[in-house]
Amino acid sequence: MSTVIILLSVVLFSIYQTEQAHFLTDDYINKINDEATTWKASKSFPSNTSVEYFKSMLGSKGVGKSSNGPMKTEDPNYDNFHHIPRKFDARKKWRHCHTIGQVRNQGNCGSDWALSTTSAFSDRLCIATDGKFNQLLSAEQLTFCCHLCGFGCYGGWPIIAWMYFKYHGIVTGGDYGSNEGCQPYRVAPCTFDERGNNSCSAQPVEDNHSCYRECYGDSDIDYNEDHVYTRDAYQLTAAMIQKDVMAYGPVEASFDVYDDFISYESGVYVKTENATYLGGHSVKLIGWGVDWDVPYWLMVNSWDSDWGVKGTFKIRRGTNECGIEDSVTGGVPITY
Repeated sequence: MSTVIILLSVVLFSIYQTEQAHFLTDDYINKINDEATTWKASKSFPSNTSVEYFKSMLGSKGVGKSSNGPMKTEDPNYDNFHHIPRKFDARKKWRHCHTIGQVRNQGNCGSDWALSTTSAFSDRLCIATDGKFNQLLSAEQLTFCCHLCGFGCYGGWPIIAWMYFKYHGIVTGGDYGSNEGCQPYRVAPCTFDERGNNSCSAQPVEDNHSCYRECYGDSDIDYNEDHVYTRDAYQLTAAMIQKDVMAYGPVEASFDVYDDFISYESGVYVKTENATYLGGHSVKLIGWGVDWDVPYWLMVNSWDSDWGVKGTFKIRRGTNECGIEDSVTGGVPITY
């Protein structure tokens, strides 16, 4: 009897793991486009992609009050910004910092919390040094060495990542296969073949890697000397987000993802009425603006550049859409 129960459990688990995502059907996407007035949806993933695949990519545990970080409400540098521009794009403000617009690919790993925070820190360090530092920091090290941050490929807290930068520092590290920096990212990207099949679909989540305390990318780099730090770690109130970005550069932002967001193509995202919750996701906030009288935040995602608008998206600003304005974190780099 116990054997039968075990076998039944395995079968049910297998079905659950491979359950196709209903929200990828043409009918569902057409329904989104009938309802949404500020954005457009289209098929970004094959129809046979499993629900669990999408849930595994949503690794942020830092949405809303779950972040529990120190709240930053003022800064002497904020006094320099009495006027908030109607439109702001960090890529244009700091053109010499190439990492700001760089779109990452997290692969089959819920490391979005690590890619967004290391990317934002990279941008801020470039800005603070006027371009003398102009490379990526290691999402690999953060994902697999910061055990207090969370669970590696199974998610983490962005605010604790910034605390890790403050107390332990982080080394350099480029994208998968680049050999750039001390510890490049070692999770293979999710790619599509000529038939549109996703290389990560139906595959298990990446096993957590061992934490290395040496450089394996550019072996000429000294591991200990390569570390950089922030002087602090904080969450931002909604009113302070723009001033902090103008003062120091891009920040991390987490939000609740619903199934309609997966098919975002363009426009200003606003959750449709019957969309279903999937999980928390972490991205990089690089600016804001207004489209057709709809204010938005400008974001860089980590699902490669073939998703959304070349890997970026806009989400409604000023209404705490999907909890995003309660869930913004950052830190100020230490420069020498």
